[in-house]
Amino acid sequence: MPYLFGGLVVLNAITLGYYLFLQQPSTTQTLKAAKDDITQPLTFANSAKYIPPIIGNRE
Repeated sequence: MPYLFGGLVVLNAITLGYYLFLQQPSTTQTLKAAKDDITQPLTFANSAKYIPPIIGNRE
């Protein structure tokens, strides 16, 4: 039984190392869409005219 557990631990370590270090990630459609959204310029609306005036003074 300890050999089975040790073998599973080693197999798990090999699989984890393969997916973390050796396999190159593939770009999916959602990743491409997210990158396109990030690289597009953002529209800016000045909202300072909607701030209410200060009531009273700070003194």
